[in-house]
Amino acid sequence: MKYIILLIIRMYWILIPQSKRRKCIFKKSCSNYVFETTQKEGLIKGLQAFQFRFKNCRGNFSIFHNPIDNKIQMILPSLIIVEKEEIAERLIT
Repeated sequence: MKYIILLIIRMYWILIPQSKRRKCIFKKSCSNYVFETTQKEGLIKGLQAFQFRFKNCRGNFSIFHNPIDNKIQMILPSLIIVEKEEIAERLIT
């Protein structure tokens, strides 16, 4: 089953040009993140990674300067705070 998910993601990369894909809010695209997680940690972790990204990579996020340490951070719909290193560059500049 793990290999079916990896195959589906590869087919997605081949069949859908990058210009037609939805822009991800994370530095590492959702498909790359799920692919790598599935490949390294297995089917269950890959499905959990997909579920997490699907819930959080849709909008309703906020980018802000943390007033305590003045770092740029993003708060996701699930109320998880993400550091600048994980945020897509296009959203920071």
